[in-house]
Amino acid sequence: MRVLWRALLAALLMGGLTGCSHLGYYWQSVSGHVQLMRAARPIPDWLADPATPPLLKTRLASAQALRGYAVRQLGLPDNASYHRYADLHRSAVIWNVTAAPPDALTLHTWCFPVTGCIGYRGYFDVQAARSEAAGLRAQGLETHVYGVPAYSTLGWLNWAGGDPLLNTFIHYPEGELARLIFHELAHQVVYLNGDTSFNESFATAVELIGVRQWLAQAASPAARQANAQSEALRLGFRDLTRATRARLEAVYAQTRKPDSAPGDLAQRKAEVMADFRRQYAALRSQWPIDPARQAGYDQWVANANNAAFGALAAYDALVPGFEALYEQQRARQPEQAWPLFYEAVRQLARLPEAERLRRLQPPAPVSSAGPSTPSAGD
Repeated sequence: MRVLWRALLAALLMGGLTGCSHLGYYWQSVSGHVQLMRAARPIPDWLADPATPPLLKTRLASAQALRGYAVRQLGLPDNASYHRYADLHRSAVIWNVTAAPPDALTLHTWCFPVTGCIGYRGYFDVQAARSEAAGLRAQGLETHVYGVPAYSTLGWLNWAGGDPLLNTFIHYPEGELARLIFHELAHQVVYLNGDTSFNESFATAVELIGVRQWLAQAASPAARQANAQSEALRLGFRDLTRATRARLEAVYAQTRKPDSAPGDLAQRKAEVMADFRRQYAALRSQWPIDPARQAGYDQWVANANNAAFGALAAYDALVPGFEALYEQQRARQPEQAWPLFYEAVRQLARLPEAERLRRLQPPAPVSSAGPSTPSAGD
């Protein structure tokens, strides 16, 4: 473990970092991850331990089945990741901080030696995350602090045991567990330094396509039913937040114009956010009762601001483009769709940002001539 500690410290301090604030942040990153690695044990050890709760053994076995499916059917890496488990005795592995200005959804970025510039900063201690957010608010930024159940080391530490399964997500419903595992493994396939939206949208596309295939090929009827309920909630909330993002962006564009009156921004923004919360309340009233899940959504909505909406955009803004790219490869060679898709994404990652974005715009749907008319059910 001393070798691991030194290797992590060297990797995170590459690039000539100077200043106490940098050193303090990277030290907490190194020490937090080393503690996580020390807590992890091989899954066979947990399964053989009489003290391991039966439910945990069942969940670990499910995770291993999903790990195998990811390799065999999705072409995701067959390496050391997710073959160990750790109980951290807390609800999140890290807490991310995001920030954005009051008049835009553009995320503030932090730059790191290994990952490049990204739109969030993670802390192993929630109080440290809140302190970072307070400093950013003092600079006039809106901030969002949220717990993260898992993160990827991008395959850099597979030689030391890789990313472990964690108590922060092991008890998720099986479909949710599949999503997380597929997503995090996707980061080990393609990762473009400095482009959060590209990386997260790609991994989200892999999880969405992968879970659809898993549900059709390998999931139990109970898992399909549970996932259908979960997906209905997710899609309704996603559509609402996407529409709200579009409205906020329109407000910000309008209030930047020279003829915009003082106070327009605050008033129009408040109207959009109030309408968002009214629509969420109506949507929530239609959901099946699930206190744990509803509490998470409720908390997000109560604290929603530009930093929160900007973080959501990073995870789904380019997903339709990646899904269309996968379908192109599947149409060419169904049996080789995943390898062809990954190679196409690698080629995209080599292009300038403007060209990447252009190619990830999904084709517009073909519409008939003449004005469209809502159907009676609309």
